[in-house]
Amino acid sequence: MSTPFLSVRDLKVHFSTEDGIVKAVDGLSFDLEKGKTLGIVGESGSGKSVTNMAILGLHDPRNTALDGEILLDDKELITASEKELERLRGNKMSMIFQDALASLSPYHTIGAQIGETYRKHTGCTKREARVRAIEMLRRVGIPQPDVRVDDYPHQFSGGMRQRAMIAMALVCDPELLIADEPTTALDVTVQAQIMDLLKDLQQEFGTAIIFITHDLGVIADIADDVLVMYGGRCVERGTKKEVLRDPKHPYTLGLLGSMPALDGPVDVPLSPIPGSPPSLLNPPSGCRFHPRCTFADKVAGGRCSSERPALEVVDGRGAACHLTPEQKRELFPDYAAARTH
Repeated sequence: MSTPFLSVRDLKVHFSTEDGIVKAVDGLSFDLEKGKTLGIVGESGSGKSVTNMAILGLHDPRNTALDGEILLDDKELITASEKELERLRGNKMSMIFQDALASLSPYHTIGAQIGETYRKHTGCTKREARVRAIEMLRRVGIPQPDVRVDDYPHQFSGGMRQRAMIAMALVCDPELLIADEPTTALDVTVQAQIMDLLKDLQQEFGTAIIFITHDLGVIADIADDVLVMYGGRCVERGTKKEVLRDPKHPYTLGLLGSMPALDGPVDVPLSPIPGSPPSLLNPPSGCRFHPRCTFADKVAGGRCSSERPALEVVDGRGAACHLTPEQKRELFPDYAAARTH
């Protein structure tokens, strides 16, 4: 079996605050191979972005405690120095942020910002960096790139700014690309264009992609594998088809039930998940989803509220839930049948 390009093992990210310790990520493990896309999905506050900031080494060490293991091409990142991380960021690994306008400097041209990243990691001249910036703008579909390279961010539309962010992230041909909800603020047409662009560029570069989102429709379009997070933990893992068509955790079931099915009847009422995500300052004991779970009373002995369910993964598939397979077949039958063709 080949060694994964990215391997995260028992990652914990805890923040020190005036109110106490926030357990933002609390024991997370996953692997990612080159050329594959892992979709990480969950509500706000589930730990998605915190996980990927830890991979990039962007947390403030003064108030952040990291534990576990993050291996990028066999290089340990948690213990890496800031100098090592700076060498890797933008070069071997890169990130597309959600808000391109906030992430781009209003005082510098698009070309200068793309070129700066390239110069830092290659030591090339300004002229060479400009040529590279024009090439990248062309690759991401910016019209007249030799002219638009001298424009400022405010002169680009939202979709074009996002394309420029992608060009900046890919300018050094990174082997790992983290996309943090890059299409959230875009209309559906531009969103589809950006998704197609990412898939085309992945085929061209063979990049491993982590795609963070709360939108399961986006996951269905771009991901190979899916990791569902809740309360700083992984509650379900599997291939896209396994997770979206045959969920094994009540939280995943709730996420799917709260969005319209693209391949089913349009008159099926949506079923929002009751309650709110947990406070990670004082998270619930046992399964963190149990206060909102409609099936918690089906498990004998109150185990859901007292015992953390193990995430047992077999061939990449697993769910952290105390319900037995028989109970899941009994409780989830209509849903699973409706989405399995």
